[in-house]
Amino acid sequence: MVNTSDVNRTVLYDLHVELGAKMVPFAGYDMPVQYPDGIMKEHLQTRESAGLFDVSHMGQVVITGNDPAKSIEKLVPGDIQSLKTGEMRYSFFTNEQGGILDDLIITRRENDLFVVVNAACKEQDIALLKNGLAGEAVVEELTNRALVALQGPKSATVLTRFNPEVATMPFMSFKELEIDGVPCFVTRSGYTGEDGYEISIPNENAVAICKKLLAETEVDPIGLGARDSLRLEAGLCLYGHDLTTETTPVSAGLLWAISKRRREEGGFPGADTIVKEIADKPAMKRVGILPEGRAPAREHTEIADMDGNVVGEITSGGFAPSLQAPIAMGYVPLALAAAGTEVQLIIRGKARAAKIVKMPFVEQRYYRG
Repeated sequence: MVNTSDVNRTVLYDLHVELGAKMVPFAGYDMPVQYPDGIMKEHLQTRESAGLFDVSHMGQVVITGNDPAKSIEKLVPGDIQSLKTGEMRYSFFTNEQGGILDDLIITRRENDLFVVVNAACKEQDIALLKNGLAGEAVVEELTNRALVALQGPKSATVLTRFNPEVATMPFMSFKELEIDGVPCFVTRSGYTGEDGYEISIPNENAVAICKKLLAETEVDPIGLGARDSLRLEAGLCLYGHDLTTETTPVSAGLLWAISKRRREEGGFPGADTIVKEIADKPAMKRVGILPEGRAPAREHTEIADMDGNVVGEITSGGFAPSLQAPIAMGYVPLALAAAGTEVQLIIRGKARAAKIVKMPFVEQRYYRG
């Protein structure tokens, strides 16, 4: 199919159309938001069995150099140097004010780092890496590979049929393996809260491998709509919504991603601000919110205290298919952040009752080995 628009298409575009996907512009790409079964069914399919997602719009980057793990620590607060070969870590780029520029996954391979960045921030992230590591490391974007996510409790059962080695891979690990005879990068990871894998496939083999995965009885194609509701139920942040340059790792509840060594040594953008905020506590904190009733609270919905004072806003919100109820995340002052605290949501000019709850909303089921 000829692309006559300015919007990019992944190598799987024609397959999505063939499968009846509703295509929408997302982060500069034409992406499937849902298939004929609809978001609700796709969401529950992933929770109960297995779903296949196209995430080829995300940036895949390889960093080589004398010591790329040490070099990249100038740009991120994560402890990358302690990673063993085949281990992965979630981290984020920070600015000098301690705000978050993007979140990313960094994998240590035998001779390099394999990095996956968000689609919407891909160009700025790659520029940041190239500028920040100039003279120390070479940054190369892999434009010849697709990326798909196989997620759900039956994903291991399915992928083991293609290569038995995937069965024992623990969560957040990487292997170069053949899938259907094709050399692929396989990680046990994903952004749904379920067990699963992300598979980087050479472009020329991507359609054939995806068709074979979809031919397995446990697997259905899943669009961006269900990807969003799944990550929200799992209490996972979405960059540009729950994470921005105005939010710090401390207020976002991501301190677990900054090791003791990095807190003590610093050496990353905004380190002084972040360390000070750890000691002094942040003014605002990301929390889970359970609205009463059935009406979902969408992004930018105002959060008020019980006296009616607006104190924060929703950053992600929607209907949770697994719970058959609305859920949301947002930022509130620290004094209101404890689970059980009652708040109000201002929806269409009316105050609706809600309460702060612990996250995740749905238990995460990663395979730890």
